[in-house]
Amino acid sequence: MNSVVQVSENNEQIRPSKLKDYFTLAKANLSFMVVYSSLIGYYFAPNVTFNIKDALILAIGGSLITISANIINQIIERESDKFMRRTQNRPLPGGRIGVSEAWAIVFVTGTLGVVGISFFFNFFAGMLGLLSLLLYGFAYTPMKKIHPIATFIGAIPGALPPLIGWVAATNSLFAWSDIGGWSLFFIQFFWQFPHFWAIAWLGYDDYVKAGIRMLPTTGGLKSKQAGLQSMYYCLTLLPVSMLPYAINLTGTMSLYVVIALGAAYFTASVLFYTRSDNSSAKGLMYSSFFYLPLSLLALLCDKI
Repeated sequence: MNSVVQVSENNEQIRPSKLKDYFTLAKANLSFMVVYSSLIGYYFAPNVTFNIKDALILAIGGSLITISANIINQIIERESDKFMRRTQNRPLPGGRIGVSEAWAIVFVTGTLGVVGISFFFNFFAGMLGLLSLLLYGFAYTPMKKIHPIATFIGAIPGALPPLIGWVAATNSLFAWSDIGGWSLFFIQFFWQFPHFWAIAWLGYDDYVKAGIRMLPTTGGLKSKQAGLQSMYYCLTLLPVSMLPYAINLTGTMSLYVVIALGAAYFTASVLFYTRSDNSSAKGLMYSSFFYLPLSLLALLCDKI
């Protein structure tokens, strides 16, 4: 009887630990912005009204694709992750989950996500989801160790969620009327560069240990070039964020909001350029956290 109790107690200890490892492997917390922006894109499309079933299917499909891409990233970087404090205790570097098991999860989650979006919405949306998975997992991830252009490559799958949502609603991608979906894509695309570089600056020492080059400078070294390029992208983001208003998709309320948020984001990038220290990098990073969700929400709420 005591042995049975002991086994039961051991199982109680093992299960939560394994579940935690699966949760860590999935990076489920990173799925939020993917789901959020894809839903914004879906409901930003013309003649789409809220439907809880559609919202849940799109959210689940987008999450599964994101989880699959995140696990590919961790499989490829499992050796590099051993050198970084924030990643060395992940399940793959720690040996708590095997590579074969991780690839099996990649296949299941990726297939379910792509097939689900293709079946419940349309083929084009599903293929965009597949494209984002492949670019993130097999282009962006290995390029991080080769050249800072990885940030540009990674910004493409990073900006696809709102466009996937738009295409899921419209079954269209290259018509003139799809400029609304593309405007959301470009807002999210240009937003990512200062966001990534602020994080890369703060995590510079760990990235160097892992051989990852993220800053947009020669050799990926810290310099004012990171702040200068962040300013360029924040400045470009201002007119890009006005595009929905310019094509009569949104009203003046959201126009004022995106201008104010863009000005704040640009100011943070200027401080990052002039000071080039961890404090200004944190300021830019936190500004990026506010800019995107609030801008997208303002555009959706002010949709004409």
